[in-house]
Amino acid sequence: MKKILAIATATTMFAGVSFSQNRITLDIAKARDTINKNIYGHFAEHLGHCIYDGIYVGADNQKIPNRNGIRLDIVEALKKLKTPVLRWPGGCFADTYHWKDAIGPREKRKAIENFTWGGVREDNSFGTHEFLELCEMINAEPYLAINMGSGTVQEAMEWVQYVNHPNGTSHLTDLRQQNGRSKPWNVKYWGIGNESWDCGGNMTAAYYVNEYKKYATLATSYNNSEGLYRIAVGPGTEDYSWTETVMREVPLKRLEGLSIHHYSVINWSAKGSATGFSEDEYFSTMEQAWRMERMVKKNSEVMDKYDPSKKVGLVVDEWGGWYEVEKGTNPAFLYQQNSMRDAMIAGLTLNIFNNHCDRVRMANLAQTVNVLQSVVLTKEEKLVLTPTYHVMEMYNVHQDALLLPLTISSSNYELNGKKIQAVSASASKDRNGAIHISLVNMDAGKAQEISIDLGSAAVKTVSGRILQSAQLQDHNSFENPEKVKPAEFRKAALKGKELSVNLPAFSVVVLELK
Repeated sequence: MKKILAIATATTMFAGVSFSQNRITLDIAKARDTINKNIYGHFAEHLGHCIYDGIYVGADNQKIPNRNGIRLDIVEALKKLKTPVLRWPGGCFADTYHWKDAIGPREKRKAIENFTWGGVREDNSFGTHEFLELCEMINAEPYLAINMGSGTVQEAMEWVQYVNHPNGTSHLTDLRQQNGRSKPWNVKYWGIGNESWDCGGNMTAAYYVNEYKKYATLATSYNNSEGLYRIAVGPGTEDYSWTETVMREVPLKRLEGLSIHHYSVINWSAKGSATGFSEDEYFSTMEQAWRMERMVKKNSEVMDKYDPSKKVGLVVDEWGGWYEVEKGTNPAFLYQQNSMRDAMIAGLTLNIFNNHCDRVRMANLAQTVNVLQSVVLTKEEKLVLTPTYHVMEMYNVHQDALLLPLTISSSNYELNGKKIQAVSASASKDRNGAIHISLVNMDAGKAQEISIDLGSAAVKTVSGRILQSAQLQDHNSFENPEKVKPAEFRKAALKGKELSVNLPAFSVVVLELK
């Protein structure tokens, strides 16, 4: 799949609207790739209040409705998102986690110190059984991250056997039955290590590859007859030499996915406030968000050298915005608010993934609840859906739909002598024949007039939804949980094969054409 991005240069302004020739053309005849639903996945780490006092409130909690300790309002929220896959237990935490500490009767489980995130005590009441029950409740595929940093190949082998093998094959399946689960869960997705270049062991690429090959061979049957999807650690920066080493040295029969991580961070030593930010900070965040396009494209080019048939999927299993924690909260818990800026990150990033779905097979937003760019915030019995939640809910129409390739000519968003592309878009056609076009205008001050050439599409009606607000810093709080929410969009007009759209400043729109 090839995508052409051309930047328009001639711009005239009137009443805050850009009348430059923002033009999108759909090329339906070239449609052949499917947008894997797992691009809309999530990530839940034992970090702060993501698991404990977030997803899991304890089976004895009488105040908050739950099933076996799993919070039911979060279950309903994630089901509405059509959450396809959920990654757990980390993150950096995964490389200190030993799964056997958290199975069996809760009162007999081994309490641990989470020295990765704050040195807090965890009683391990949320473990393999609870996580896999959560996945069944929200109809999501589980993605388990193997402990390579402090674990062993034997430990990984036994985890696979415990959750996947049929009854009676070993003492591990006997143990699973004793712990209340008769049939196997058949977990498909397995991450082998996490950020092995940093918190996962500070390894070189060459050392990691040798370790990976051991785990990928021995944690499964020799021929991987279970059909597991093994995901290798890739780079967290634009270190394409790491990708090159993995793709060159690991046989394709031992590799199904390669992960990358990217956070939209202005400055790691001074990340700024999640809500009290300037337009200059917003612009810099959008610059970082646009880097995802380059990271996906360049990693894909390296992968294409060794895997031209695109057998191996690119898995972006950590992405999102990262700011300073909210005042008065534990710095190690990474609790931050979620504003319209985060909605813009989400809309842009998901468009990038959609447009590269020939290689991108999965992505997991960091993180699900109460951590970084979360979709849900909780406070005791209260729950808030964030602007990011609403974008992901609006975009879930793209899941498992046919990507419609497009070309886009966009005006620039300019600030203080810098410029980035203002408009981002992706399009798809679902199984019922409906076309969906998702549009993002990153410009903080100017609306964008966009002309869309629908090509060979036979379209009679257009409708849409928009996420926008009065200020970039607007967010949903426990006091005002619906300040930012989707509304009907009425600024799209259909005339023959042309669709004209007036896209307000810093807004996300999803159109449906039938």
